[in-house]
Amino acid sequence: MDQPRIYLSVDNCFASKRWTRPSEWMPLIRDLGLSCIEASADNECDPFFSHPEYLDDWTREIKEWAERTRTRVVTFYSGHGTYATLGLSHTDPRVCDRMLNDWLVAMARRAGSLDAGMGFFTHAFPLSVLNDPARYHAACEALFGRLALLARAAHEHGVTTAGVEQMYTPHQVPWTVEGARHLLREVVRRAGTPFYVTIDTGHMTGQQRFLRPDTDALLKCLARMKQGAHESAFWVGPDPVRDAFVALVGRPECEWEDGVRRIQQGMDRFAYAFAAATDGDPYQWLRELGRYSPIIHLQQTDGRSSSHRPFNDEWNAKGIIDGPRVLRALAESYSKSRESGMPPPCTNLYLTLEVFSGTSDQPAEILDRMRDSVTYWRRYIPTDGLTLDELIRRLQ
Repeated sequence: MDQPRIYLSVDNCFASKRWTRPSEWMPLIRDLGLSCIEASADNECDPFFSHPEYLDDWTREIKEWAERTRTRVVTFYSGHGTYATLGLSHTDPRVCDRMLNDWLVAMARRAGSLDAGMGFFTHAFPLSVLNDPARYHAACEALFGRLALLARAAHEHGVTTAGVEQMYTPHQVPWTVEGARHLLREVVRRAGTPFYVTIDTGHMTGQQRFLRPDTDALLKCLARMKQGAHESAFWVGPDPVRDAFVALVGRPECEWEDGVRRIQQGMDRFAYAFAAATDGDPYQWLRELGRYSPIIHLQQTDGRSSSHRPFNDEWNAKGIIDGPRVLRALAESYSKSRESGMPPPCTNLYLTLEVFSGTSDQPAEILDRMRDSVTYWRRYIPTDGLTLDELIRRLQ
């Protein structure tokens, strides 16, 4: 399989509310040693919040400062504003349509005008949907349909690598490897155009909380609850299964085994609410789906939370994200045979630093963390545009 070209990029969310104009963050990013930029909607280019004429001026400023600084906006991305809503999976279709047409298509149009790619996460299912298999599957069908409409619209605007970000809980799909693969196949089939996924190296920290318990684990949990333990974090599935499980605590222990069998049958109805152990492995995601991820968000994590930490000495010492392992996992993905129904493997991969800044962080602290992160990744991606096999050879 042809080898992709690898670029080190950065999401300008680190600059949000501090360096807010292209004339400020573009030279700053150039000084950090980067030329590829992901423009976050949170840094003053959200279509809902921003006046259209302002965005036209913003786009002109991007083009001017791209030439001055020899940088370029290679991707656009959604931010916290849309992440915090039901958005594209709202229970009211009027909200879904507004999110699709006035936000996502508008962002695709803006990205296309700058010859940039686009990624996003703008949806979630409420518990009322998660608790009802029929409603859940209908909501997935509706979501796939809207994503297909977006894929076609993005393609018409010149964005050929639009994609959705993977998450890590049942109410935010895709959150499992097989679920992501299914979503891509469905959207590609319906749209007739490519559609992709964004892999985030910290978005595998929630799946371990949603593994399906076996019979022995269920019986032990019942015994602890009988002794007064709350066990509220013990996952048996959505509310209908949870309620039946809690009700078992008050039954005689001689009835527990039969009751647990019924609980297992109940969990079968909610298979979409459980992860496999491998879904919590960032390298498994990269091995399986890396070639379908034109944008890969890089954050350091200890494997317990997705806190978007920097790649500095402090966090690298306890972190699980390792540059050579990331590249080798991607190489394994590209070594696999073609998969029917999937989009074409990406020819360019933008490994994009997504390091968050705290409200009380001082500007100098933010920049130190960003410099350290760039320095770390430049050990393994010293020059943008090298092929993946070239980078692998450099590791040996």
